[in-house]
Amino acid sequence: MNTLNCIIVDDEPLAREILEDFAGRVPFLKVTAQCKNAFEAMEALKSHPVDLIFLDIQMPDLTGIQLYQSLSEKPMAIFTTAYSNHAVEGFEVDAVDYLVKPFSFQRFVKAVNKAEELLNMKRTNRAAAMPSDFIFVKDGNKTVKIVLDDVQYLEGMKDYVKIVLRDRFIVTLISMQKMLDKLPADRFVRVHRSYIVPLSKIDRIERNRLVIEEKWIPIGKNYKVDFFERIQ
Repeated sequence: MNTLNCIIVDDEPLAREILEDFAGRVPFLKVTAQCKNAFEAMEALKSHPVDLIFLDIQMPDLTGIQLYQSLSEKPMAIFTTAYSNHAVEGFEVDAVDYLVKPFSFQRFVKAVNKAEELLNMKRTNRAAAMPSDFIFVKDGNKTVKIVLDDVQYLEGMKDYVKIVLRDRFIVTLISMQKMLDKLPADRFVRVHRSYIVPLSKIDRIERNRLVIEEKWIPIGKNYKVDFFERIQ
């Protein structure tokens, strides 16, 4: 079972508590942050990349819709609202679902099951669509082929990704999430906000670190559960 990391964004404390309680009853959901406004959510998303965001539409300063539209990398979204007429607006920004307050646990489960199905479909399609032995990336003004068997690990550097190969490295302008989408899901795993590794190159694992060719790579707490599920 895949773990969906998620955050909750709502200006009402009781609404956040209900969502936290409901999410805690679903085995495949892990709440990494609670945010009371859009700006807290932006900061949380910088340090906690997530698969799913529970997002209240009516919030001060920035609405949930405005927040979601502002994100360059958009996780799946389930909007929550006290007004059913906001539902159409939510679907116009590719929402997974919307929940009209007050909603039951059963209705919550229906929404998150849709999110899990979409994530599984995305991962399956990504693995099927990608070539099994190479990818192409930008290297300055050139496009170069990267043989995946040569990749030791990938390291995020703000807006760039450093691809460390057997005998050299390449730095390419791309986000970590977009790079992960280019790689075969059955061969590569993100273990930290700054690292993606090929499963076949891991020499050993010690506590919260792994080793590839004597390079120690941290295993981030937000990626730990998914990583250990993969290797088991």
